[in-house]
Amino acid sequence: MSDIQKIDIRKLDGQLLLVFREVLRTRRTTEAARRLNLTQSTVSHALARLRDLFADPLFVRRPYGLDPTRRALELAPRIDGLIDMLGGVLAEEGGFDPKRSERRFRLAVPEFVAALIGGRLVLAFQREAPRASFSLDLLLGGAALEALRSGEIDLVLGQFPGLPAGLDAKILYQDRFCVVARKRHPKIKGALDKRAFAKLPNIFASPSGGTSIAHSTIPSPSLVSTVALVPGWLTALTMASASDAVVTCPRRLAQRMAGVLGLQIIDADFAGPRFEVSAIRRMGQADAGVDWLMAKVRDAVL
Repeated sequence: MSDIQKIDIRKLDGQLLLVFREVLRTRRTTEAARRLNLTQSTVSHALARLRDLFADPLFVRRPYGLDPTRRALELAPRIDGLIDMLGGVLAEEGGFDPKRSERRFRLAVPEFVAALIGGRLVLAFQREAPRASFSLDLLLGGAALEALRSGEIDLVLGQFPGLPAGLDAKILYQDRFCVVARKRHPKIKGALDKRAFAKLPNIFASPSGGTSIAHSTIPSPSLVSTVALVPGWLTALTMASASDAVVTCPRRLAQRMAGVLGLQIIDADFAGPRFEVSAIRRMGQADAGVDWLMAKVRDAVL
């Protein structure tokens, strides 16, 4: 008989399970409370109940946060299994009603995708799921996929050449790069060749939207004149709208922002290759809510 089976199951509710999982992930009661939309006192009370149920401290306070005990680490996979099982039962029995749901969906997205779909996703929630909400986390790469596998994230959007087992990818959209400048640029009138492009002041952005840029990805000054390096394409486009610099960025993003920022879009073969953005979700787990979210994300791209 397992540790969980030995306790009085009547004393173990879903909120206790969720509190245990979030505290284990975040190592802080304040962050766990924020993610679960609970008060900190509620999380602290839940921890006290968990400690009593399992007859173990479970988490030990340190200067940098909470350290799980050996017992907590042993319980973690069993509790994750219970949460997944309950989620599957609820999905099968109750389905998902967007008009009544108060669910908070969690997505991991790069900045340029968030800018592309964010506004239309807000409108979809306001219109169809007024009591639900979503959060966009700029987690990328392996960190995003690990958060998805652990259940911390519901959906990951981005570019992934390969996926670990247990995850499924669907192509969300295809895109290509273009060059962008302000509409009244003194040297650009809707067309641009490679030589003129190289001489103009260029703003380069990190496609990941991170806080640092791999300088090795920036062309040599002997090939292209670089005036600025910034962490995201939105920042670069805003800067270009108020200067004579140009930006190379995804075309769908440029189209979405051109009217707002007063930009012109120049299609150029030298701007860069075509690429795909995919939506990644967990396999083998029925979730009508994520099905609905996927549909709204697809609509937001169009």
